[in-house]
Amino acid sequence: MAGLLDAALSNPWGMLDTMLAGPLHPGGTEATAALLDRAGVGPSTRLLDVGCGAGDALSVARDRGADALGIDPEPSTDRALQGDAMALPIKGGSVDVLLAECVLCLTDLDAALAEANRVLADGGRLALSDVVVVDGDRPDVPDAAADALCLTGARSRDRLTGRVEAAGFTVADTANHHDDLLAMRDRVTDRVDYEGLLGMMGERGQRALSAIEAIEAAVEAGDISYVSLVATAQG
Repeated sequence: MAGLLDAALSNPWGMLDTMLAGPLHPGGTEATAALLDRAGVGPSTRLLDVGCGAGDALSVARDRGADALGIDPEPSTDRALQGDAMALPIKGGSVDVLLAECVLCLTDLDAALAEANRVLADGGRLALSDVVVVDGDRPDVPDAAADALCLTGARSRDRLTGRVEAAGFTVADTANHHDDLLAMRDRVTDRVDYEGLLGMMGERGQRALSAIEAIEAAVEAGDISYVSLVATAQG
C-alpha cells in the first residue's frame, strides 16, 4: 500500500489521467474552447500549446482550423515536440496564440513569460489558466501534495496579472473558474476513497489525509481558485 501512495505522489498527473477522462485541468474541453474563443483562435491561427499533455486542446484548436502544435517534456502525441515552457524550440515571432493551461505554476514564471513573448508575433495573444491562492499563503501541506496540485507556484490573481504585464503583455480580460475547480475536486473524490486508502497506512497515511482535507477545505472556502486570462504581446 505504501508503494501505491509513493507511485501516486511521484506521478500525480499519471494518477489523474488514470482516473479522469479528458484534459487534466478544471473545466476540461469546454473551458479550453471558451479560452480559445477569447483568444480569437480560428482558421489558420498559428497556435502553440505549452504543456499539451495528451493533445486534447490541440484537437479542439485543429477542429476550428487552427495550425496547432504542442510542446511537452514528455510528448504523448505526434502533434507535439519535446520541450518546456522556459526553453521553447520555436522560432521567435512565429506564433499567433500561445496556450498554457494549468502549467505555468510548475515553471519559473518570469522565464516562461519571456519565452512566450519571444515566440509570439507582434499583437499575438497569450491565453493561460492557472491555480491561484486568493488570499494569503497556500495551505500548510507537505511539498509533495503542493507539487501534485500546482500549489507550489500558485500566486494571487493580482500578482499573476502583474507578472504578465511586467513581461511585456497587456492583459485584455480575466475570468474566475472556481466552480470548475470545485467540479474537478468532486470528480476526483467521487472516484477515490481517500479515507479508506490512507486509513490503512498508519501515521503516514493520516498526514497525507490531513493534507488532502486542508486543500479541499481551502478550495471549498474559495481560498484556492482557478483563473484564466488573455493578454496581448507588445513586442
